[in-house]
Amino acid sequence: SQQQFNVTSYDAMAMIIITLQALAGMWINIFIISVLCIAWVKKKRFNSNEKILLSLGCYRFGYLCIIWLHAFLSVVYTACFSVQPIPQLSAALQSFFNNSNLWVSASLCVFYCIKIANFRNTFFNYLKVRIDRIVPWLLMGSVLLSLATCILVYITNELHWNNYNTTTLGNFWKLSVSLDEHLLATFFITGFGYATAFTAVISSALLLLFSLWRHKRNMQTNSVKNLSMDAHIKAMKSILSFFFLYSINFTCLVLTLIYTSRKKNPVLFLVLVIQYAFPVVHSLILIFSNPNLEKTLLRTLSCVKCRVCRR
Repeated sequence: SQQQFNVTSYDAMAMIIITLQALAGMWINIFIISVLCIAWVKKKRFNSNEKILLSLGCYRFGYLCIIWLHAFLSVVYTACFSVQPIPQLSAALQSFFNNSNLWVSASLCVFYCIKIANFRNTFFNYLKVRIDRIVPWLLMGSVLLSLATCILVYITNELHWNNYNTTTLGNFWKLSVSLDEHLLATFFITGFGYATAFTAVISSALLLLFSLWRHKRNMQTNSVKNLSMDAHIKAMKSILSFFFLYSINFTCLVLTLIYTSRKKNPVLFLVLVIQYAFPVVHSLILIFSNPNLEKTLLRTLSCVKCRVCRR
């Protein structure tokens, strides 16, 4: 029928778009992981910033693999989503990697804020001194929180599997569940993680902005304070870009809930595409905000360009 043709067309279009996004994101995050690991081997040490970036790159790569696999199976082998526990595992794994991305990137913002901002508060100074020791605990806490959310999502979907609409379960851009209490519970769990990470990003941005304003007001013309000003501005650019992306991501989560309840699937498809673009764009920002990654990327692109020109 015409309706079935339209659904198939939407699924194929979703598959193409998500494949392009996933491949680009995988390449970008493999690049980040490779550069950081090579630097680790050469220097024989790993600073806190690199630990966070490496963790983020690994989680992003895993997340992009999961969403691409889900998209591929949704279009090519829809029947597999009618077999338990594949739908539950898919939702749980996406939840784990997505929440890990959010928590670790929020930890990166907190790290920038504590490392660069200057306040006379005793507790803040304590954190500044101990931040390198705190980072592993932040990363471990991010994993544990993401794992807890993953388990809750799996249990919720397992308990209410009978309420799933299996006829639409295979469509990649449709949420194939009836809107009852368990779906709202799932959104609440996910939304709580998003909101908490979003709050951490906002707080870091505001604190760093206030520190920058104070530093600029009290700045004198010596090189040390000029370097501090440059560090403030560079960190502010990164955190503000994170804040902008987080705002879009959080808005997409809210729109997903709204348009799922109204079954506006074309709008939901667009929202999900924007949501899945988040890790790709954010990873690019991380590269261009890190001198070592940016320099390596530009050198790599130059080598590739030279080889192409020679051919």
